[in-house]
Amino acid sequence: MSRISFQKTIFILSAIVVLSFQSHTDKWVSKFIKLNKNGSLEYIPDEKGNIIPDFSRVGYYSGDKNIPEIPVVKTISATGSDNDETVIQQAIDEVAKLPLKKDGFRGAILLKKGSYIIPNSIRIKASGIVLRGEGDDTKLLSTSKKQVAVVDVSGDGTITEVKGSRTKIINEYVPTGSFTFSVSSTKSFSVGDKIIVLRPGTNQWIKDLKMDQIEDRGGTRQWQPKEYDLEFERVITKIEGNKISIDNPIVMPMEQKYGGAEIYKYSFANRINHVGIEHLSFESSFETDTSENHAWDAIKMNKIENSWVRNVTAKHFGFSCVNLGALAKSISVLNSKCFDHKSVITGSRRYSFSNNGQLNLFMNCQTSDGRHDYVTGARTNGPNVFYNCTSTKTHADIGPHHRWSTGTLYDNIVTDGEINIQDRGNWGSGHGWVGVTQVVWNCTVKRAAVQNPWVSGNNYCIGLKGEKYDGRLKGRPDALWEGQNKDGLQPTSLYMAQLNARKK
Repeated sequence: MSRISFQKTIFILSAIVVLSFQSHTDKWVSKFIKLNKNGSLEYIPDEKGNIIPDFSRVGYYSGDKNIPEIPVVKTISATGSDNDETVIQQAIDEVAKLPLKKDGFRGAILLKKGSYIIPNSIRIKASGIVLRGEGDDTKLLSTSKKQVAVVDVSGDGTITEVKGSRTKIINEYVPTGSFTFSVSSTKSFSVGDKIIVLRPGTNQWIKDLKMDQIEDRGGTRQWQPKEYDLEFERVITKIEGNKISIDNPIVMPMEQKYGGAEIYKYSFANRINHVGIEHLSFESSFETDTSENHAWDAIKMNKIENSWVRNVTAKHFGFSCVNLGALAKSISVLNSKCFDHKSVITGSRRYSFSNNGQLNLFMNCQTSDGRHDYVTGARTNGPNVFYNCTSTKTHADIGPHHRWSTGTLYDNIVTDGEINIQDRGNWGSGHGWVGVTQVVWNCTVKRAAVQNPWVSGNNYCIGLKGEKYDGRLKGRPDALWEGQNKDGLQPTSLYMAQLNARKK
């Protein structure tokens, strides 16, 4: 080896050692959550006991079951006509009459490669049905002149309280992240019961949050207490004396000074489950880039649980690829894309992946040309997770949109726009504080405003790469920021670390 080659080799090896050393020393852990060598996580409480909650129990069966491959019971080919909706709907209605198997499914309907013309909406109203294509070569083309969903999935009814089961939580303060609390009596409850944890809205809470003094700009509505009765769906996992343990954490403090909290058993007889929409391409016909007389959502879901959307692509819609309603629970939306919206660029449009439900997971999704690409609506109750998603050509911000969402994790979101968690003041008819226990973890943005509400807990911005700015309104408290523009945050993904730690 020549002297020059030897020197080059030494230089390269030295550089590798230096880079390896830097890579090692650049790794850092949050002061709020520490990753132990065995993969377990240590949560560091504040003076009131609040911690960043465990977000791992979201999506299809809380992430404890893999999404299955359901056998095909019906196969359809495109007719070549201007209406394939009828044949698809007939197939759905036929499969809906089949008996449910032990696994909760009736069977899959396979749409072979081709273009399917959909003049209105395809509706799924029964459990156990999977609508499957053969990838992007199976295209559902909406020709509707109305703001419809191409596939509308919904059960019926609503949450119904079991009479005589309502019981008060007696703790003075139940901190964020808790899985346990004490009640005045457990005699009405058993392990496995589905319960609502009800956190009431009160005049004092709204006053302290300053949402009774939103600056009026004409049509601004001050917040009203009964509109902020928050209902968190949980399952009882253990009862010890008067102490109850639940399957998912509390995601905002339950404080006696703001009315405390109650629990009650509930039923939801006609909520459907075990529905899958997968391997399909959706497209809306349109007249111009600002047209609004065409399909609004590719897929809309409500009154449903333990279901999924995966590997779908949506183009040219006015609102979303996937729109989950307030009663959509434990839904996984995976590996899906939303491109090239067609609408006026203004409010209530271009919400690419929209979530109003709870315990839902959006993972590995992509968007372009949207406004609020990964977004929650008013009074969206968590935990919910957006993980490993990208957004380009944005026209507005990512994050909770308005009126108090609780418990959302934005984990490894990469956008050329903004992530904001703030007091939106009198935007809309009085958006106000967007929420609490919103966690921005290892995200990359153009800029971000992440603030704490005046009361009721914290928001977090950890490992953000991008600019920090004041947001809509100055003088609001900072959230808990840590490690801005600092590489090497460990764990890289909070959601995956929590999921892996739980499954050890």
